[in-house]
Amino acid sequence: QLQVVQSGGGLVQPGESARLSCTASGFFLDYYAIGWFRQVPGKEREGILCIGTSGDGTKYIKDVEGRFTVSRDDAKNTVYLQMNNLKPEDTAFYYCATVSRGPDGSRCAKSDPKSMIIDYWGQGTLVTVSS
Repeated sequence: QLQVVQSGGGLVQPGESARLSCTASGFFLDYYAIGWFRQVPGKEREGILCIGTSGDGTKYIKDVEGRFTVSRDDAKNTVYLQMNNLKPEDTAFYYCATVSRGPDGSRCAKSDPKSMIIDYWGQGTLVTVSS
């Protein structure tokens, strides 16, 4: 079965860190750019970051600059979202997703994460930032 499984998250205090993992099952993640998205209930899902197949990162939200980073370990078939200095407004469901392979391969959107066609979504992980 082809799927992407997330782990990590939970309840963290403001200022603390959390790391989310995104692991593929049944296929190799190294062929794909991986996007990270988040959604607050009742609001639209927004793209946060994306990591390309070569490890280059793209940020879509200024608020996460300097706090969130994305990395990949292709040997473990896993991509990570490291979130530091978390704020209560970071509370959301977080999703990873594989970007569909086009004529030029799987690529992160340069500016609009909504333009990315997604093959597989992770199941979502709730991160709650609260004291």
